[in-house]
Amino acid sequence: MRKDIVVIGGGPAGLAAAISAYESGSTDVMIIEREQRLGGILNQCIHNGFGLHTFKQELTGPEYSERYLKRLSELPIDIKLDTMVIDVTPEKKVIAINSSDGILEIEAGAVILAMGCRERPRGALNIPGFRPSGIFSAGTAQKFVNIDGYMPGKEIVILGSGDIGLIMARRLTLEGAHVKMVLELLPYSGGLKRNIVQCLNDFAIPLKLSHTVTRIHGKDRVTGVTIAQVDSELKPIRKTEQYVACDTLLLSVGLIPENELSRKAGVAINLKTQGPFVSNTLETSVPGIFACGNVLHVHDLVDYVSEEAEMAGKYAADYVKSNESSATTVKIETQQGVRYSVPSTVNPDLIDKFLVIRFRVTEVFENHFVTVAFDDQVLQQRQKRILTPGEMEQVLLPKAWFLKHPDLKSIQIRIAKEESQ
Repeated sequence: MRKDIVVIGGGPAGLAAAISAYESGSTDVMIIEREQRLGGILNQCIHNGFGLHTFKQELTGPEYSERYLKRLSELPIDIKLDTMVIDVTPEKKVIAINSSDGILEIEAGAVILAMGCRERPRGALNIPGFRPSGIFSAGTAQKFVNIDGYMPGKEIVILGSGDIGLIMARRLTLEGAHVKMVLELLPYSGGLKRNIVQCLNDFAIPLKLSHTVTRIHGKDRVTGVTIAQVDSELKPIRKTEQYVACDTLLLSVGLIPENELSRKAGVAINLKTQGPFVSNTLETSVPGIFACGNVLHVHDLVDYVSEEAEMAGKYAADYVKSNESSATTVKIETQQGVRYSVPSTVNPDLIDKFLVIRFRVTEVFENHFVTVAFDDQVLQQRQKRILTPGEMEQVLLPKAWFLKHPDLKSIQIRIAKEESQ
C-alpha cells in the first residue's frame, strides 16, 4: 500500500496534522489510531479551559476535539482505528496490525509522528512498600471517573503537582472524595498557575511543596502513606516523617513522550525532552519524518499542540511535493536558565512572518529578562514577572531579522537577571 502521508496517532495533534496536510495539497492521507475512536486523551478531559487560543472560546476536551472531527468528516482522509503501529523504518515504511486487515505495510511519502505521551509509573519512583490496590496514575483515575464511572477511592493523597493531578484533585472532590493533600517534591509546582488556584485553592486542598511519599502502607489495599519534607538535594529529611491515613494514592509525577517508534525509525532524541530534535519545519533528523504535539515535547495547552501540528502537516505536504529535506543552517542554543527549546535548528528560508520558539526554564525566576541573541548580539529582551518550569514560554522572531543577518550561525536564548546594555 502506498500513501502520501501517514499520521500515527489520532489525538489532537494527529487530527490537526492530517487536516492541515490535506488542505496543503496532499490528498492521499491516512490516520492510524490504536484506540477505537479518535480524539485521544481529550475524550476523558471533560473539564473546560480548552480552545481559548484556537477558537477564542472556553471548551471541554470533547468539545475541542469535536471541532476537528467535524472538519475531518468532510475530507476523504483514510482512518484506521483499533490499529497498532509496530514499526517505522528510516525509509518511511509503516508496519501496523489490526484484527481485520492483519499486517499492513504502508510505503509513505512522509510520516507524521503524533503518538502523544504517557504517564511516569510508580516503578520509576522507587517508593518502598507492597503493591496494594489503590495506587493509580492521575490519568488512569481520570479515565475511571470520567469514562467508566468508577471512583478510585474516598480518602486520597496525590503525589506530584502536574496539571492532571491538580485537575483530578478538584474532580474527585466534586465527586465526594476527600483529597487530603497534594505533595510536590520540588520547591515549585509543575502545573499551571490557574490550575493551582482553581483546583486547589478554591477547594482548600493543601499543596505541600518540597515533600514526597517515602513509604506506602497496606498489603491488599492502601491504608496510608508516610510523607516527609525533602532538602535542597531532594532527599527526605529525618524526623520530618508524618503518617497520613488514606485508601488511595494518585501519582502525577510527569509525562514521557511515546517515542519507541521514533527510535525505531532512527530519529535523534533530545534527552531533555525525550522527544525528537526538530527544525522549524518540525522535520526530525530523518528526512521525511515529522513530529508534533506531546510526542515532541510535553505541552501545557492543547491549543499549542494544534498550532504545531498544523505546521507539521503543511511542511510534510511540502516535502511530499518536492521530496527535498529542509536543510537547516542555524542552531538554537539554550543557555543559562533555559532547559530546552523547540525547534532546535532553523532554516531561515522557510520562515513565514515569524519564527516561534517555545521553551521551558530550569527553575523559578522572578523579574528576570528573556534574552534572545543572534551570534551573541542581543536583539530582544523581555522582562517577565515570573517564569516557572510548569508553564511553557515562547518568543516570536520576525523574518526581517533573519534577512538582516544572512550569515547567521546560531541563536542564543537565556534568562538574565539584569537588562543587557
